Amino acid sequence: MSTATADTTTLQPDGVLRDHAEEGRHETLLPPPRVQNHAANLTMLPDGSLACVWFSGTQEGVADISVWFSRLPAGETVWTQPVQMSDDSTRSEQNPVLHVRDGGEVWLLWTSQHAGNQDTARVQRRISNDGGNTWGPVHTMVAETPHAGVFIRQPLTVLPSGRLLLPIFYCVRTPGEKWVGNRDYSAVLISDDDGSTWREVVVPDSIGCVHMNIGRFSDGTLVALFRSRWADSIYRSVSTDDGESWSAPQPTELPNNNSSIQFVVLPDDRLALVYNHSSAADATDRRLSLYDEIDDDGLAEGAQQPVTPEPSAIDADARTAFWGAPRAPMTLAISRDGGLTWPVRRTVEDGDGYCLSNNSRDALNRELSYPSICVDGQTLHVAFTRFRQAIEYVGLDNSWVYGSAT
Repeated sequence: MSTATADTTTLQPDGVLRDHAEEGRHETLLPPPRVQNHAANLTMLPDGSLACVWFSGTQEGVADISVWFSRLPAGETVWTQPVQMSDDSTRSEQNPVLHVRDGGEVWLLWTSQHAGNQDTARVQRRISNDGGNTWGPVHTMVAETPHAGVFIRQPLTVLPSGRLLLPIFYCVRTPGEKWVGNRDYSAVLISDDDGSTWREVVVPDSIGCVHMNIGRFSDGTLVALFRSRWADSIYRSVSTDDGESWSAPQPTELPNNNSSIQFVVLPDDRLALVYNHSSAADATDRRLSLYDEIDDDGLAEGAQQPVTPEPSAIDADARTAFWGAPRAPMTLAISRDGGLTWPVRRTVEDGDGYCLSNNSRDALNRELSYPSICVDGQTLHVAFTRFRQAIEYVGLDNSWVYGSAT
């Protein structure tokens, strides 16, 4: 693949791949369909093209947020113009995920919630039978529960037996309080009949651990990494029985800022992880939640000042979610021991990571966040949110990953 050569200090939102000054790297900004763009997920499609889905609209949590889809055709150097994939005028539609199946079938899953209330979320799905070219109708795949909304962020995992593992997390409803994430926990939905029925396995002691991302090693061991609502560390759990049970999540040596992460298992069982190397220890300001600028009718007029949340009135001893840690730098890390240590770390993109405002109209947000990663041959494909204004795509070859690793 050849790409244009240009100074990419200022990226252009045109979807055209350009070589970076650093060897083994090329990048672009996908064309943004709306003012805010966030939560990308990458997948290789059956025809060899690279697909990206994300949500776009006025502001996260508002009912005009919907799912968009773009692809980089195999051998091409320009991403296609985004296509809108969902359009529920009463709900905010977020966190899309693509799942490729045998025979050219592709699932598109996403969350759907009222206003900024994640505790009302359900999981929606559309199915394509021709590799993502045309799509069937929208239907509810996982309904919300009486006590919590159901959220997704990470891809499904398919085991050699055909078993499907869908990691979810529950946004727990506390009576009399607006959701802020204090009691969220993780679970895995398991299907042994090709997705016709599902049963649930709760991850023990996982309160505060969300965005569960599952990978499988060649010996059959499953490893999961989690985002932390406490903004302290990335957490890790394992399963040795195909997801029937999981160890209680334990903190790793890597920090987390209460923002999303994602990893992929490489063919030699190395893990390649993208994340923000940041935590609450790096924060100088705080906010209640990413939805504190949204009222029940949509956008509020101005951003609320950063505040420190109080413990739940229901459980005075409960830990509280930490919001406002910097969402930067965007870092790539490599582990050779199943995620216990991460000796290779490289900065993909840097900045101050300011994210105390979720208002994209005034371009105040400078976060580099919510990364996605997949592998194709010798190339790591990475996509992430750039300032909530566009999705940045970066292709990284081994020469970049290991050229000046620390």
